[in-house]
Amino acid sequence: MPDPAEMLANNRLWARDVVERDPDFFHRLAEQQAPDCLWIGCSDSRVPATQIVDVPPGEIFVHRNVANQVIHSDLNCQSVIQFAVDVLVVKHILICGHYHCSGIAAAAENERHGLVDHWLRNLVDLFESHRPMLDAVKDDKRRRQLQSELGVIQQVSNVSTTTTVRDAWSRGQDLHIHGWVYDVADGLVKDLKVTLGPDSDNAAVINQAIRKAGEAALKE
Repeated sequence: MPDPAEMLANNRLWARDVVERDPDFFHRLAEQQAPDCLWIGCSDSRVPATQIVDVPPGEIFVHRNVANQVIHSDLNCQSVIQFAVDVLVVKHILICGHYHCSGIAAAAENERHGLVDHWLRNLVDLFESHRPMLDAVKDDKRRRQLQSELGVIQQVSNVSTTTTVRDAWSRGQDLHIHGWVYDVADGLVKDLKVTLGPDSDNAAVINQAIRKAGEAALKE
């Protein structure tokens, strides 16, 4: 694993390589920020937003926290959403969770972990509300994957009820919210088919996504 000095050296090599391939790249990047997407993902070091979808810097506005949560009292996340929607005028908000998530595992275990317990409380409550569905999945690995999926679906719902998004939709802004989950074991992103927009029946989409996630977990 590189130490800070090595990372600084790597940065210079990377910047030099970028300029050799595209001499104007950093000049263009410095002029403006105009991404079409806001990415809300997990802080996990194995889930770098732009890298796993192979897009260059400047294409995605990124917010990350433990277990990719959107909590209405979190002014950091709410400010990011507001800036992305109102100032950058993004067209897509991507909630991307992942399997093998330590935050999901901690919430599922519902044991004491310290200050982070307060942050994870929403997930603890979410899993408890879906206890019959989760208990029906006998395979531990698949049950944990389902918990990651339920977490993403809930965050999609949470984003859709923010005042920022509701105001954007009321003024006709083209904005859609998507729920994805990334598998660190194979590098693939799974679309959970939970996309909300200005004209969608949000409650129906959310309920259908939950039902399908539970049915898929029982079949696998």
